Amino acid sequence: MADNNTVRSSSWGIRMADSIMERTPKLYKDKGYHGKWSYDYGVILKGFELLWRQTGELKYYQYIKDNMDYFIEEDGSVKGYHLGEHNIDHLNNGKLLFLLHKETGQEKYKKAADLLRRQITTHPRTSEGAFWHKNIYPYQIWLDGLYMGSPFYLEYLLEYEDGKGMDDVTRQFILCERHTKDAETGLLFHAWDERRVQPWCDPETGLSPNFWGRSLGWYVMALVDSLALLPAEHADYDELVRIFTDTLTALRKVQDADSGVWYQVVDMGARKGNYLEASASSMITYALAKGIRIGVLDDKWFETLDRAYEGLLTEFVMETRNGWVNLNKNCQVAGLGGDDRRDGTYAYYISEPIISNDQKGLGAFLLACGEYEYLQRPAAMKGSE
Repeated sequence: MADNNTVRSSSWGIRMADSIMERTPKLYKDKGYHGKWSYDYGVILKGFELLWRQTGELKYYQYIKDNMDYFIEEDGSVKGYHLGEHNIDHLNNGKLLFLLHKETGQEKYKKAADLLRRQITTHPRTSEGAFWHKNIYPYQIWLDGLYMGSPFYLEYLLEYEDGKGMDDVTRQFILCERHTKDAETGLLFHAWDERRVQPWCDPETGLSPNFWGRSLGWYVMALVDSLALLPAEHADYDELVRIFTDTLTALRKVQDADSGVWYQVVDMGARKGNYLEASASSMITYALAKGIRIGVLDDKWFETLDRAYEGLLTEFVMETRNGWVNLNKNCQVAGLGGDDRRDGTYAYYISEPIISNDQKGLGAFLLACGEYEYLQRPAAMKGSE
C-alpha cells in the first residue's frame, strides 16, 4: 500500500468517500434499494477499495466489508441473488470478494465467488459466444454488461483457475465492438440485438439508435480494468488496447469544448434538452487516468484528462454547509426494452430523472479521483487546497 501522504488528506476522493460513509453507512438501505443485491454497490465499493489501497485507512476497507457482509452468508450463498435469472449485472459486486477472501481468509467469500462463477458457466449467449445481457433480454449485447461481467470473470480465472480460458473474456470485448461500433464516428451504440426483433433496434443492423454516455463509460471502464489484469503477452492484449484507444479517441471528439465533460447523449450536445452528465463523465475520466497509469495511453492524453477532471469539479461537485460533497446531474437509470418508453430514442434518454448522489455516479467519481490524484495532476493539487 502507498504511504498515507500519497493521497492528500483534503483530496476530493477522501472528502467524497467520507461524505458517502456519513450519508449512507449502509448502501443497501439507501433510498430505493431496499436491500436488493444491486450492481450499484460494487461501483462505489471499488472506489473505496482504490482509496483504501492508496491511503491504508482501515475505515475504507471496513466499509467494504460491512456492506458486503450483509449479503454474504456463511455457506457462501448471497442474499437476494438468484443464479437462474442469468442477469449479468449481478456479477458486479463479486469483484469485492477477491479482496475480502485475501484479507480475511474466510471461505465464505470464495464460495460466493464460486456461485457467481457458476452463472457464467450457464449464462446464455449469442451465436458467436457473447453473453446475453439478461435472460429477459435475449440475444442482446449491451455495453453496460461488459463492465458488470468481464473484469469479475477475468479476475476469477486468474485467481482460482490458473488463468485458463481468458480468451473467453477478451472475446466479449471484440464481439461487442464488432457489432456496436459506428463506422462514421467510432462511437459505440448502447446495444445490439442479434435477432433484430426488439422494438428499439434498427431492423437491418440490430442497433439501438443512440450513443448513451454512461453505456460508453461502462465500456471504457471495463476495458481499462480488464487490461490492468490481462497479461500483456495474451494474444488479444494489443487488440483490446486498440479498442480502448479507438473508443476514447471517438469520445475525445465529442468532449464538450467549454466544460471538458460529456453529454447524456454524447454526440448531440447542441440539441435541446441534452445535459452534461456526471456518471458518464466520471467513468470516462477514470478510464483516461487509469489508462495512463497502467501505460496503455501515452502522455499526449494528459490534456484531455486534465480538462475532464477540472470539468467534473466545476460542473458537478457541490459542497454542503456541513461539509458533505454532493455529485449533481446524474441520470438515475436508463435501459432498453421492458417498458414501452425505453425505446432508445433521444427523447427517452433525456426524459429519465436527473438526480444528485446516484451510487453509480458516486462510485465512478471516487474511482476518477483516486486515479487522477495518484497521478498528482495539477487539478488535483488545486482542488485540494
